[in-house]
Amino acid sequence: MQKLSLLMIASAVALLSFTPVSNLSVGSKMPDVGSIAMKDVSGKDVTLQQLSTKSGLLVMFSCNTCPYVVKNEQRTSEILRYAANKGLGVAVLNSNEAYRSNEDSYDAMKEYASTQQYAWAYAVDKNHVIADAFGATRTPECFLFDGNGVLVYHGAIDDSPADAAAVKRQHLRIAIDEMSNGQAISTATSRSVGCGIKRLSKL
Repeated sequence: MQKLSLLMIASAVALLSFTPVSNLSVGSKMPDVGSIAMKDVSGKDVTLQQLSTKSGLLVMFSCNTCPYVVKNEQRTSEILRYAANKGLGVAVLNSNEAYRSNEDSYDAMKEYASTQQYAWAYAVDKNHVIADAFGATRTPECFLFDGNGVLVYHGAIDDSPADAAAVKRQHLRIAIDEMSNGQAISTATSRSVGCGIKRLSKL
């Protein structure tokens, strides 16, 4: 019985070690992580402050091999290109630190970005610091900030992450349009569906 109790406690602690330290709510300012340098696939260091523009910033947490990332590859490229064409900064962050020695290694990220013809930053979120600050848990998961660094949308690209043919509402694209036009965001949050971010155990 004592061994079972110890095992349950250890399991609970392990679960907590994979839990983000905070949850960023719509209407909140970007956490104080904008100056943290992240290694981009270009070989240069980038920060969220550098990538932000007067029009805003779109941050997407992603990776290389999650089935939901793969299902959303075309939609990801389309929405990121759309955001960039609207004058927004774009940052795709890979926070899978527990997988950094295999499919989410820096070299694998470079290869993936090349395959996907990324024209925007795809950077290593070392020790998932940015993901923790944002409360990000999934890949893909999107955070849209306005020109003042205020979060206006958080969630999925659209309402059908598993099936592009079944999409009825493009949440993120609509939010970008509404923000760009100075309108209130009609759907400010949606449920992100995807693989869990692979955080390091703190045990």
